[in-house]
Amino acid sequence: MKLNIQDTFNKELPADSVIDNHRRQVNSACFSYVIPKKTAKPEILHVSKEMLDALGLTEKDSNSENFKMIFTGNAVMEDSKPFAMCYGGHQFGNWAGQLGDGRAINLFEVVHDSKRWAVQLKGAGETPYSRSADGLAVLRSSIREYLCSEAMFHLGVPTTRALSLALSGDNVLRDMLYDGHPAYEKGAIVTRVAPSFIRFGNFEILASKKDVSTLKALTDYTIKHFYSHLGTPSKDTYLKFFEEVAERSLEMVIHWQRVGFVHGVMNTDNMSILGLTIDYGPYGWLEGYDFGWTPNTTDREHKRYRFGSQVDIVGWNLYQLANALYLLIGEAEGLENALANFRTMYDTQYLDMMKSKIGLFTEDENDKDLIVALQKVLHVTETDMTIFFRKLSDFTLTSDPIKCIKDAFYIIDEIEGIVTEKWLTWFNLYIVRLQKETLSDAERKEKMDTVNPKYVLRNYMAQLAINAADEGEYALIDELFQLLKKPYDEQPENEKWFVKRPDWARHKVGCSMLSCSS
Repeated sequence: MKLNIQDTFNKELPADSVIDNHRRQVNSACFSYVIPKKTAKPEILHVSKEMLDALGLTEKDSNSENFKMIFTGNAVMEDSKPFAMCYGGHQFGNWAGQLGDGRAINLFEVVHDSKRWAVQLKGAGETPYSRSADGLAVLRSSIREYLCSEAMFHLGVPTTRALSLALSGDNVLRDMLYDGHPAYEKGAIVTRVAPSFIRFGNFEILASKKDVSTLKALTDYTIKHFYSHLGTPSKDTYLKFFEEVAERSLEMVIHWQRVGFVHGVMNTDNMSILGLTIDYGPYGWLEGYDFGWTPNTTDREHKRYRFGSQVDIVGWNLYQLANALYLLIGEAEGLENALANFRTMYDTQYLDMMKSKIGLFTEDENDKDLIVALQKVLHVTETDMTIFFRKLSDFTLTSDPIKCIKDAFYIIDEIEGIVTEKWLTWFNLYIVRLQKETLSDAERKEKMDTVNPKYVLRNYMAQLAINAADEGEYALIDELFQLLKKPYDEQPENEKWFVKRPDWARHKVGCSMLSCSS
């Protein structure tokens, strides 16, 4: 197995001077060297062929003993020096100080086909940043991350990727519900891949310590390798850098809103500097269209990270990044303008996105009102987001509106009286607006079906795969993996997955809300 390893992060940036792997505060450094934990009986469960190709590996490589050992942390590639990143973060709005890669270990960087990939193990053992935890991961959370990161990519959402899913062969103790009843679960390891895993928190921790020298080194490194088109580092370049990070972050969250994805824990340490979806913990997919829904049990009371607030939180997180970069720029006006522009761009881009979801591709001064009216009626009764927007593409000027979308309603008995009236009122406005469009029904449907997925990784689907895996059956992982590679295709052979959440999953653990250990 050969890889074109060309490390930069751990060669160009300052390392922790302490070599021992024990919990500690790290100063004047961007990372600490650490060796993954050897496991009892590793087993590769699934590998992404796409990511094999991206790294320059073959299917034969993936079946080798060397592959298994490297990507479960049981061996270290020659000429590589694994490490854990140092970063801080604001968690649920409060500064948490040093956090860092508590259960992630960066193996190396691979260059293939002119693309650079950082390769990282999640769940491969403790690091200096593990705090009171063990640095390990369990099978259920690993299945969720493995499936979702690849599913998001095929939905067109900026995201980190996944190369492989493996069992460690060890049992891991977890209190899944934080209710004082821990139990042993199967340990697992996911190999994550991205151009970089640098986060907002990498900059914040250095700024919090007024370590301007290391902050500048990290910022210059990031610009050199990922924003080189901005030019030589300078105060003006740093501002342009922030502006583009804001633009990329906006693109990411617009896609989240488009497909109904809720991150669940958008702390600043979970924000990629490249605008990628990162850290698939207590995420979830909207079943009923609900601005107030969050999948995170930790966020149950305040719902800081609910679906309807995700853009506001991205803006808040960008404000924290701006505070860190201010130490390099020295002037607030440009950063403040960029933050104000973020909100303006969001209003425009969000409207365009929502219009595309309902098949409007020309301009009308009342479009925003039409979208707002739709969102209100979607909240009147529990209406499945994915099914509603997908079925709406079948609507024509001669269709029966309620019949067209009835499969999206969870409680069909509620679709009468005033509820029906509200829906028909909206559809009457929609019909008038559609008459101003120039596309045929078939053309409109084709375009709508490219932005409204038919298949997403519903929470209960992932849970079914987890349940089967707990019993040693792994076929469903591959079935869902293949299904979600073509989320916009009809796939008539997979129609069983184009259904509302079943009643048994409404309040079931893993299907409705999840803890941060999920």
